[in-house]
Amino acid sequence: MSRLVARIRRWHTRWGALLPILVVEFVVLLGFGALLPVLPLYVVQHGVDLPTLGLIIGAWAIAKLGAEPFFGWLSDRIGRRPMYILGALFTIAFAFPLFWMLESKSVALIITAVIVAMNFGHGMMFGPESAYFPELFGARVRYSGASFGFQVSAALGGGFSPIIATAMVGYFGGTTGVSVMMIILALITLAAALAARETKGEALT
Repeated sequence: MSRLVARIRRWHTRWGALLPILVVEFVVLLGFGALLPVLPLYVVQHGVDLPTLGLIIGAWAIAKLGAEPFFGWLSDRIGRRPMYILGALFTIAFAFPLFWMLESKSVALIITAVIVAMNFGHGMMFGPESAYFPELFGARVRYSGASFGFQVSAALGGGFSPIIATAMVGYFGGTTGVSVMMIILALITLAAALAARETKGEALT
């Protein structure tokens, strides 16, 4: 019995961080992947032409170049978990206002909505993960654990999210379902982030 307990403890030491990573990254990518197919179609349906859509996507990409490194740097100062907690809380608060701003037909408001949603929601959590995920594992399984957690979550979350988002839009007859889904996913992310340990300042041994 003692040998079994010892094995379970060794497994938990090596792989115990895998579940929080799978949950956090799955829901982050599920929400991100849900927005990507919906946003372009949605803004075009509300009177935005294709060149302007290109401008909106370009503005978001340029902002992302600075936002994610900044949030990674900020996580070095205040910790990894606070970034996920703040990102999840922001997503909950912005899930409905995002689509209200997209319906405004104002290019300035739409650009602002996309930049704010993608950077303060997704980017705030995506920026620190390259440091956070490896830090959750011991040296013997660090690369395997971080990579497995990210890749499995990306395949499942990113793969199914467009289907789910499209189904929600069809079922609710609008974006209400997508907003509700984003809130539910953010609550799951929040719970997983609160359950995960903080790794800022830990020695990587």
